Amino acid sequence: MEVFKSFRLDILINAAPLLLEGLQNTVQISCLSFLVALVFGVAVGVARAEILWARRILSPYVEVFRGTPLLIQLFFLYYGLPSVGIKMSSGTAAVLGLGLNGGAYISEIVRGSMASVEKGQLDAARALGFTWLQSMVHVIGPQALRVAVPPLVNAFSALLKESSLVSVLAITELTRMSQLIYTRTFRAFEVYLAVGALYFVLTAVVSAVSRRLEKRYYVGGRMG
Repeated sequence: MEVFKSFRLDILINAAPLLLEGLQNTVQISCLSFLVALVFGVAVGVARAEILWARRILSPYVEVFRGTPLLIQLFFLYYGLPSVGIKMSSGTAAVLGLGLNGGAYISEIVRGSMASVEKGQLDAARALGFTWLQSMVHVIGPQALRVAVPPLVNAFSALLKESSLVSVLAITELTRMSQLIYTRTFRAFEVYLAVGALYFVLTAVVSAVSRRLEKRYYVGGRMG
């Protein structure tokens, strides 16, 4: 085919250091954002599952961040908040935006995982003299974690792909780096094919981990 006859491998060889730098930045941003998402997600998920008044207060956070585009959230944090005196670096805005957005989805995973544990187990733990916190840590938490781990891995995979949106904040992650390489070479086919392949490899690795965890925790027709 004509397109492959004109394929310039040397473009990718020369661009490899920049692509690898962008890949490293993408992984770093994704991991930091996922840590933020876990903190918010677990805290909000547990609170909404166990505390009625917290459910009413925190539900708007979940609905807003799940119901609006991530791109708009990033624009609001980086370009909107400075107008009211709140300024942050592009990196901070990227990690916070991805983290808050991911946290809204993770909170639902946590809440659903906790709901999968029989209600009577909490009552039994309290009857044995456990405090609420001890019951969460030693009884409810470990069982809910088995259910939550595979979808949490999938949530990280989704966040990894969504991190491409932080390129609009001029952060030199993989997508932004590919745009810079394209402006120098004008070889869109080679550049974006390579970037797509790198994202595919990243998500394939995460998906493999997810499948392994599902097999690890799937027992007798249920997660357990």
